[in-house]
Amino acid sequence: MFGLGAPEILLIALVVLLLFGGKKIPELMKGLGKGVKSFKDGMKEIEKDESTTHPSEEEK
Repeated sequence: MFGLGAPEILLIALVVLLLFGGKKIPELMKGLGKGVKSFKDGMKEIEKDESTTHPSEEEK
């Protein structure tokens, strides 16, 4: 249906480079990485809280 090939990815990368400039992209990626890490940590914490507050079927 709709696939991204090498030319499309290259074009997207070029547009991002033009919009943000070469110096700004590493800062954006660093912020994105921190956001993803924070999200994963939050999900682990939620799963931990759920496992301690809701006993499984085996414990009943």
